[in-house]
Amino acid sequence: MGDARGQVEEGESIQQAAMREVKEETGIDVEVIKFCGIFHNASRGVCNTLWLAREVGGELAVSEASLEVGYFTVAQALHMVTWKNFSERIQMCLDESTHPFYVDF
Repeated sequence: MGDARGQVEEGESIQQAAMREVKEETGIDVEVIKFCGIFHNASRGVCNTLWLAREVGGELAVSEASLEVGYFTVAQALHMVTWKNFSERIQMCLDESTHPFYVDF
């Protein structure tokens, strides 16, 4: 099982790690369709890559890393997400005029 912090495993590309993490945390298989950008926190050694993907299979299932999984409208998702800058991340990923982006936080 992958690290709960979403790290890339040995021999795995960043894109493959993104797809694996979605599967582990939601039960859904996805195909990455676009790289959106990076959120970087140099002081904490954190570099988050953000991608757009589409569902290609699997079944929704909660995991140790997810309290709830489901399908939501963008408005619903933005209302539900309260963790730090995650709403900003969603909005930037959905606004192609910002791609590719690099954000220090």
